[in-house]
Amino acid sequence: MAGSLDLHSPLRSVLAIFGPTAAGKTAVAEAVAARLEGEVVSADSMQVYRGLPILTAQPEQPTRLVAVWPLSHEGSVAEYAGLAHREIDALLAEGRTAVVAGGTGLYLRAALAELELPPAPAAGQRERWERLYDRLGPERAHAALAERDPGAAARLHPNDRRRVVRALELTELGSSLRPATDRLWREETRHPTLIFGLEVPRDVLAARIARRAESMFEAGVAEEARTALAGAISPTAVRALGLREVAELPRDEALAALTARTRRYAAYQRKWMRRISGLVSVNADRPSGEIADEIVQVARTRERLPARQAG
Repeated sequence: MAGSLDLHSPLRSVLAIFGPTAAGKTAVAEAVAARLEGEVVSADSMQVYRGLPILTAQPEQPTRLVAVWPLSHEGSVAEYAGLAHREIDALLAEGRTAVVAGGTGLYLRAALAELELPPAPAAGQRERWERLYDRLGPERAHAALAERDPGAAARLHPNDRRRVVRALELTELGSSLRPATDRLWREETRHPTLIFGLEVPRDVLAARIARRAESMFEAGVAEEARTALAGAISPTAVRALGLREVAELPRDEALAALTARTRRYAAYQRKWMRRISGLVSVNADRPSGEIADEIVQVARTRERLPARQAG
């Protein structure tokens, strides 16, 4: 089957690869890109930062939108979307295949579609709402949000400081953290797009997560994390999964914490997969080359179907 594939001709479609952390997205995406004369565009909210290559499991091969922002940079989905659109458009203009891969659902969606994103706050606006949250406390701050935007408040826990603050500042900007409709993955994509989801049995994925966490500590992730926190780091970058635990806890405790948090995040990513319309599920409990061959074959077959592109 694999021998009948044309491994040297780019596709007309954008290919997207999503899945839980440790599912093998990087290896599969690189193998797919190699078969299609393409390049990988990362859709990961933390790999976009430089300074945490071990903790964020950055690919060793050159990958677009990996390590482009310093840790001090306050990144946003809107800024990432602009970068991703330019990279994807450039690859397509060159007649090459764009393989968009990552585990951050919103970033993947932002790379593939035109999103209606909430406005950015004015200078000092967020800090003012943060001070209000800290002065009132979680419950009263959440109550204040409920008065201004009941729909957004219903979606948030009072202790979720970052999102409650964001929701409050959006009320001042005439917007809402809660979309008018649940349009998740219902928008048309900017280009004909095929999205593949890597499926791995839970026990296999748990074992992979544990092994990867171990290898991170062997590679020096604790020192990497301490160095990052000792320098200028933005509120966005500091949310890197397990950063503080790895830097501040004893090794065994840090390893356990990182493993547990990663498993919870993987469960969250699985929920994202179920919400992606038209996703093609692929068995990922096998060598990356086999997975890539299947993805290429399915993509070549699906290209003959009507494209999911905005008119």
